[in-house]
Formats: sequence, structure tokens, C-alpha cells
Amino acid sequence: MRPWSSIPIEDCGEPLQALPPALLRMEPHPYVALGAPYGTSGNPFQLRLGVVQRLLHAQQQLVEHDPRLRLSIFDAWRPIAVQAFMVHHSIAELCRERGVEARSGHAFDQVVADVGRFWAAPSRDLATPPPHSTGAAVDLTLSSSDGTPLAMGGEIDAIGAVSEPQHYAGRQDSEARRWHQRRQLLAEVMGAAGFAQHPNEWWHYSFGDQLWAWRKGAAVAVYAEAVNSALTS
Repeated sequence: MRPWSSIPIEDCGEPLQALPPALLRMEPHPYVALGAPYGTSGNPFQLRLGVVQRLLHAQQQLVEHDPRLRLSIFDAWRPIAVQAFMVHHSIAELCRERGVEARSGHAFDQVVADVGRFWAAPSRDLATPPPHSTGAAVDLTLSSSDGTPLAMGGEIDAIGAVSEPQHYAGRQDSEARRWHQRRQLLAEVMGAAGFAQHPNEWWHYSFGDQLWAWRKGAAVAVYAEAVNSALTS
């Protein structure tokens, strides 16, 4: 359970909408490339209508700050089957990196716990959907106008303290200061558009889901699990 899991959801009925060309995409999509089960009409680059509108507003704020910059979308809508696939994949990858072979014991339990700080459980309980499965959450970064991602001091989906939004705050070396400034700029433009940031991830923002409600002090979330429509693919 997350701190936001008990917040009630009253879905507003907005549909999923494919991201417009004005929003750059990091392609090929990383989870599709791994074989994640989106299905024949599953399009990961879609979000709820209101979230898309706010993303465009955030990008406008960014361009006004620096015309050379754009938002670049890493991942958006994620079916629960994909969430389950990626949780298992992430656990397997972290086990491989740490040399953990047995799927039991303290070392494995620590891997599961570390992955769990960054990957929501693929809950099929309608009261506790994973944020990305609602169509309200987006993983993104800053890029140049030609789509080249900027260095942010850590890769999206990295497991560890380097992913925390304030990891580089107060560092004195110029490179760390640059990474912190870029993370702060992303946070500022997304915050100005109404988004809430995941406490453990510099790249994850949402509007309207339970995490957003928890961070903003809202009484209810307005987006439940979203169902894909071929019309938005």
C-alpha cells in the first residue's frame, strides 16, 4: 500500500487521447521493445484528455523560459498487464546486477523492496490502480528542440537514490549543479501546469490520480484505471 492508496476515486469520464505531434516521444518505446504486452491496439503514448492539455501548457511554459527546450515523453499510459511485466523485469534485472540468484532470502527481499520504491504493484483492485494505468501519469525529461535528451544526472527508471528529485541539491561541482537545475526546471514547468511529482522519481508526474490527490491535498482522485480505445491509438 502507498500513502495515497486510501484516497477515493471518482472518475470524471475523460477518454484517453493520443499525444499530439507537438509533444516529442522517446522512440522506440522502451517497454514495447522489451516485448511488454500492450496488445495489438495498445498505444503507450496516450493519456487522459485533461492531462494532455496540461502537458501542452507545461511545454509552453518551458519554451517561454528557453525556446531551445522541449518536453520529451518516455512513457505514458501503461496497462496493468504491462505494469506486471515491467515489475517482474525490473526485479530480474536488479537480481542480475547484484548477483542474487535465489528467489528467496534477505537479498531477494531487498531487491523486491528496492524495486517497490519505484514500481507500483500491478494491482487489479479498482480502488488502487497503478498511477500509469489511469492515464494520468507520465514519465518525461527535457530535450533540445531536435529531440536530443538532456543529461539529468540519472537515467529514467534507475533504481536508487540518484533518482530522487533532490539528489543533487547542494552539490558544489558544476555538473551536479547543472543536473539539479534541469530537474528543478522540469519540476517548475510541470508544477505550474498543475502536476504533482512522485517523491522518489525526478521524471514522474501526474495529474488527477491518487498520488496527485495525496500530494495536493485533494479529497478525491478524478482518474481511475483507464481502458484503451482503438479510436485513440
